[in-house]
Amino acid sequence: MDFFGSSNADEILSKVPVPVFEILNQIFKAGFDAFPVGGCVRDLLMDKSVTDWDITTDALPEQVMKLFPKVIPTGMAHGTVTVVQQSLPVEVTTFRTETSYSDGRHPDQVKFVRNLDEDLKRRDFTMNAMALDVRHKKIIDPFCGMADLENALIRAVGNAIERFSEDGLRPMRAIRFAAVLNFQLERDTQEAIGKSIEIFKTVAMERIRQELVKLLAGKDPVKGIELLRNAGMLDHVLPGLTGGVGHEQNKYHLHDVYRHCLASLENAHGDPVLKLAILLHDIGKPACSAGNEGEYTFYGHEKESARQADYIMARLRFSNKERQRVVRLIENHMFHYEPDWTDGAVRRFIRRVSMELLDDLWEMRRADALGGGVGVEQTLAALDELRHRIEIVLQKDSALKITDLAITGKDVMRILGKPQGPEIGQALEILLQKVLDDPSLNTPEKLEKLLLE
Repeated sequence: MDFFGSSNADEILSKVPVPVFEILNQIFKAGFDAFPVGGCVRDLLMDKSVTDWDITTDALPEQVMKLFPKVIPTGMAHGTVTVVQQSLPVEVTTFRTETSYSDGRHPDQVKFVRNLDEDLKRRDFTMNAMALDVRHKKIIDPFCGMADLENALIRAVGNAIERFSEDGLRPMRAIRFAAVLNFQLERDTQEAIGKSIEIFKTVAMERIRQELVKLLAGKDPVKGIELLRNAGMLDHVLPGLTGGVGHEQNKYHLHDVYRHCLASLENAHGDPVLKLAILLHDIGKPACSAGNEGEYTFYGHEKESARQADYIMARLRFSNKERQRVVRLIENHMFHYEPDWTDGAVRRFIRRVSMELLDDLWEMRRADALGGGVGVEQTLAALDELRHRIEIVLQKDSALKITDLAITGKDVMRILGKPQGPEIGQALEILLQKVLDDPSLNTPEKLEKLLLE
């Protein structure tokens, strides 16, 4: 057990929310022990905001449920209930040990114990195997997690191979923590990651997706992607991405395809799904490569990249909305603005990309240009000019989609004397193309005249 000074103790305890203290005190009054544990203690010690609070106790789940008016039996078989105190959900789990993990995820058997140290032994990394003793103002740290935090190290509790065999996701969690916290992997822990590939491959893709999203939101996502590659895990997480390793491009790029994708990610801002789109934006280049060394062309690579990205997004069980967002961004990232674009061309560009994706596309192109490393200033200047042109066009309140037209499908059916069918949609599309070139045509009278012509 590692103790900390009283002034530091008071500072740390002051960051524990009142509802958490109320839960602890209620458990104490019933004659049980209870401790905030795991990630919340780690984040307190790192002076980070804590969003998820976990408490471990020697009280059984049934005993905990009797102590509070609002309790959700979220995982009774594994000793966990969620106590809701002043609208704050707190997971309360009984001290436990676990037997083998036949499926690499769930313990075959959970055994409740009365000893906190036994409970901490089952946890993944030393920085997550600490508990806060609020009554005695001390940190319970049997595996030197505080020292590893001080040294910015990710270290498995006990034998790393055993910890990773218990839950196949732990190797990726180790890498995710390294990326999010910008920590280093302790040597034995890193070696164990490479030896745990087969158990990692048994993990549900939904869980891998969750770790990938957290990794991309971290301080150094490029570091995380490289650690996955070096461990031999990247082909399972993002199949096809390593196909760009060593695949040279042309005079417009400083890096091979893979390094360009990493450099683009390194320069990317935004949410994890946008960053994933930026990482994958050129994944299809090797399949489209043609020409001689140093002068390769990649015609149509945006379509192939979008196809591969769609497969990856579906495989990782992203939502349809997230898949469509990534696919459309990658499909449309290869535009080349020229000053002689007409306003109609600008409007067609907006319509093709869609208003809701414009900001994302600017970020993708910016990161792509910075990741290319050649002609960056010219590319960014052209991007700024196009953005300015779009602002001017939007100020004119132009029609950009069929629903913006001054007549509807019913009007077209009435004017042409035709029933509902594909021809009506085709007529509306033709009208929109006319209006994109000349917005002054967007009046009921002029559109009716165009239809009759």
